[in-house]
Order: sequence, then C-alpha cells, then structure tokens
Amino acid sequence: MKKISIRFAFILGFVGFVTSFGAHIVAVNLPFYAEQVGIGLAMIGVLIAAYDFAEIIAKPIFGSIGDKYGMKRAMFAGIVLFILASLLYPFVNPKLLIGIRFLQGLGAAALSAVSLALIGTYYKDNKGRAFGIYNAIKGVGYVVSPIIGGSIILKSNFNGIFYASAAIGIIALLLSLFLPKPAEQPKGAFDDDDDFSLKSMALVFKNKNLLPWFLVIVVNMFFVGILFGFLPVRVHNLGYNSFQSGLILSVTTISYLLIQPLAGWMADKMNQVHIIRVGLLLSCLATVIIPFVSGAGLIAVSALAGIGVGTVWTNSDTLVSTLGDQNKLGATMGVAGSFKEFGDMVGPLLMGFISQFFGLTAGFVVCASLGFLSFIIIMFIKTQVPVEKKFNS
Repeated sequence: MKKISIRFAFILGFVGFVTSFGAHIVAVNLPFYAEQVGIGLAMIGVLIAAYDFAEIIAKPIFGSIGDKYGMKRAMFAGIVLFILASLLYPFVNPKLLIGIRFLQGLGAAALSAVSLALIGTYYKDNKGRAFGIYNAIKGVGYVVSPIIGGSIILKSNFNGIFYASAAIGIIALLLSLFLPKPAEQPKGAFDDDDDFSLKSMALVFKNKNLLPWFLVIVVNMFFVGILFGFLPVRVHNLGYNSFQSGLILSVTTISYLLIQPLAGWMADKMNQVHIIRVGLLLSCLATVIIPFVSGAGLIAVSALAGIGVGTVWTNSDTLVSTLGDQNKLGATMGVAGSFKEFGDMVGPLLMGFISQFFGLTAGFVVCASLGFLSFIIIMFIKTQVPVEKKFNS
C-alpha cells in the first residue's frame, strides 16, 4: 500500500480549523451583536446553544451521506453548507442569526466528524503524528478567532466576521480537492460517537463508578460555555473594545490549550481523580471571581479558568475510559461525548436565562455554585481506579 503523505494531515487540520474558527469568532463577539440588534443575555445563550444543537443532530445526516456517497463528498457537503450559511447572513435580517448559526453548526458537524475519520483512514503507521498535527492546527482556530473577530468588528462590522468565516471555508474547500480518495472506508467510520440512545445509557449507567464523572463532564462544559459565551459579555460591560475583548479571550484559550498536555502528563505520574478535582476547583473559583474583577485581575482569573477546564477536559475522558466496561467502551465514550454536547448546549442557556432575569453576576455565581456542588460530590465518592492504569510510566 502506498504511504500517504503527512501533508494531507495539515489539510485535514485546516478543515478542522474551520470549525473552531467559525464557532468562536461569532460566539465571542455576540455582545456586540446584542448591542446592535437589541437582544438580552438569554438570547445570547440561545444563539450559542443553536450551534451545539445542530452538531448533535447532524452526525447521523452526514453519516448517511458518507455511507452512500463517500467520505470526501460528505466533507465537501459540510464545507459548502458552512460557506453558504456564512455568506447568507449579511443579506438577511440580523435577527435571523439563530437560523444561520444552526446551518453553520450542521456544516461544522460534518467537517469535524469526517475530517477526523479521514485521518484515521489515511494513516495507519503514523496515526499519532497525524492526529497531533490535526489537533494542533484545529486548536489554532480557538486562539486566533477572538483576536481576528475583534479586529474585524473594530474596523468594520458584525457582518465582516461571516465573510471571514466563508473565506476560511473556501480555502479549506480548495485545499481538500488535493486529498486522495480513501483506499477503503472502514465499517463504522461514521458511527455516532455522541450516541445518546436509551440502550447505550442503560448499559453505561449500570456502572455506578461513572455517574459522578459524567456529572463533572457536564459541569465542565458549563464552564466552557461561560468562558467562550459570557466572559465576552463581562468584558464588553467593562467598556473594552472588540480587540481588547479578543485578546482576553485568546489568553483564556491559550491557557486552556497549553495546560492539556501538562495535565495529562501529571495524571500519568499521579492520580487522574486528584488532577480532575484540582482542575474543577480552579474552574469554580475562577468563575465565581470573574464578575468582581477587571483589568489585570480579570486576565489572570480568565487564564486560571482556562487552566481549570483544560485540566478537567484532558483527564475526564481518560478516566471514564479506564473505569468503563472494556467490552462496552464504545457505548461508554459515546455517552460521555453526549454529556459533553449536552453541557455545551444547556450551560449557555442556563447562564443566559439566569443573567437575563437576575443579572450577569448572579449567572456566574449560580453556575460556579453548581460546580462547587459537583466538586463536593466527587470529594465524598471513592473511585477505584485499576492499579495498573493509575500511574503510567
């Protein structure tokens, strides 16, 4: 079999970059949209959740396209949908943004799922290196989108970020034309990793050791939604411009990304349970402090929050996979993924509605309190981690 060039991993990584860039360049600038259109904090939560809701339901759709017409065609369909949705916004009533975000989310779901599947299909011998390249390039989207989006709004208007998203999508589409046709499409390449079926839940919930960690996953995604959805609202309320807001969000994102390999290394040397507890506590403390600080203090606390959620994120999946029944690992990780999507969708909704009726400070405090409650629960639960998997060398 002819060896696939590693450059295709860079192309697929850029396809993944489209999803991270497109999601966050809009989300972190919603306070400026809200000011322009005249909507409240509850609607900001709905707009963030719409993208996640679309991703939850889109995988089966594009899975069917992939099964019928091939993986590359499914990815092309997702890219085209994302581009068209982005180009549509400047020509419709701004209040129709929720529909645009839903369409972008549908396209992004295909980009994310299919590009990952193609990495696994193309690379057999150096798969780890290929996934590393993919995740690194995709991660750049989280870092640069707040700064680029803030600069665009500062120099232009909210419409400009959709033109930028479409341009990134077009580049990805052109680059994807150079991808080779997969030699074979493995059976189950499009199995829905976020399957939230009753059967999967019933199987997984028999393992009571997993339940508190699913709770942690949901709460951690609450914090992710707050950081990338409502930290910009706090910054906006302080009177910072869009570029300054983007810088603060980028600090948060960089800390979130950089801590993950370090947190994973620490968990290998120590105990995953302890590392997750520390990360969750950091997230809780940072979230409850955010509405009470500004300037350098806000930057420091935002970075601390990023460190917290990154620490929990990188270790919770590993712990769940270790504690789960190895014969039902697919169902276990599928349910874990569904709880992530659930938290990512419901968190902004909860934060938005609490903030709408009781104020932004109340939203941060209540959501932080939910985090503290989950922290207390896992402190009093003894989790037995298999000895041979506690301390990997």
